[in-house]
This record gives sequence, C-alpha cells and structure tokens, in this order.
Amino acid sequence: AETWQLSMLSPESLKTIPYAAYGGQRVLVAYANQSMEQDDKVMVMRGNNRAFTRLTAMHELIPGHHLQFFQAERYNTHRGIFSTPFYVEGWPLYCELQFWNRGWARTPQERIGMLFWRMNRAARIIVSLQFHLGQMQPEAMVEFMLHRVGHEKFGATSEVRRFVRASPLYQAGYLLGGLQLLALHDELVGPGKMTDQQFHDAVLAANTLPIELLRTELRNLPLTRDKRPSWRFADAAK
Repeated sequence: AETWQLSMLSPESLKTIPYAAYGGQRVLVAYANQSMEQDDKVMVMRGNNRAFTRLTAMHELIPGHHLQFFQAERYNTHRGIFSTPFYVEGWPLYCELQFWNRGWARTPQERIGMLFWRMNRAARIIVSLQFHLGQMQPEAMVEFMLHRVGHEKFGATSEVRRFVRASPLYQAGYLLGGLQLLALHDELVGPGKMTDQQFHDAVLAANTLPIELLRTELRNLPLTRDKRPSWRFADAAK
C-alpha cells in the first residue's frame, strides 16, 4: 500500500492516454513503442520530454493522487459515494499551483513545461464543455488544442478522444477544483487560522467532497438546505 510500480502504456492505450497517468498503484508511462509509426513515435517522445514530465510524480504520486488515495482509505471512507473531480483532480492540480508558487521549476524549460500543463487544463475546460453543449465538434477540438496550447497532433487527438468519453464536468474539475482549493488555502492559512500542514491534513482527511462543503466543514459553518453556492472563490473584482 506504500509503494507503486511502473508500466508502459500500449500503443492502443496511447490513443486515449497520450501522457503519463496513474491507476491502481501504477504509474503508466507514455512513450514510443516499437510497433508505432515513426512520426507517432517522435510526437509521443516530444510530448513526454523530461521538462514536461517532471510534474508527473508530484501530480500522480506524492503529494498528489497516491497520497490522496492513501488517506482516503483511512478517513471518512463513507464519503466515497460523493466523489467529484473538483476534489479528486482538484487536489493534485492545487499541488501543482503551490509548487509553481514556491519556485519548484528550476530552469526555463521546466517553467515552460509547468505553464504548458496549466494552459492545457484551461483549454480542457473550454473544449470539453463546448463539446458537451453541442457547440464544438472533435475536429475543432483537436485544432484548438494544437494551435492554442501547442500539443503535438498525436497528443491533441488522443486528448480529445479522452474528453468525449468523460463526464461533462470531469475535465473542468482539474483547474477549477485546484483554484477553489488554492482560494480556500488563502482564506484559512493566509490570516493564520491554520498552518499549511493543518490545512493539508484536514483536506486529505475530509475525503472527497464538493469544495463548497469542504469549506463549510473546515470553517465550521452551519449546514443549510440551500443548495445554491454561497462562496465566490474567484472574484472578478480582484
């Protein structure tokens, strides 16, 4: 339960998972396979270059998903039925934002790599929501990812195949959930109500909850039957 393994993704799996991922205590490595076409091999290798993949261990393992799931098996396990991508994917994205703010990128190449993934998360919100609203077709989605983010054609096409199979809000949950958690951190840790460690321990022990309810718990606010969001985590006036 405290270790993980490495596995190579097959050429078929790369058609929907073009970059490294995590599942079942395994880091899934996305890289060129000898049975692939030469152009596809080169695109996969460029898309998984060292500066871009430096984020993988932090997002997928510790302090990201591996630590998150480790804690989820030990605290408030009954909340698993409330699983939401804004918490599940928001936590490792929050970690990415914190690592950026703390100067984790050591070189210009690593800064570009971290900013590429930030831009990719933002683009995912646009193309996935427009697809599910019937406002964008897969071909246009691929072109958007190519020209607005800078993906290789192989990576953009694989990403879009993944988007169209996922639930409507899943891809939006990464960056929006991360920004919610970052705002919650600033609200509680900024004025000294909690330390960094207290905040992170509390978030992981809460298990999967909509961030609005997580905020209610961490701030000891009264629960109400009003289901409308009461918290503006991103104020346009700021």
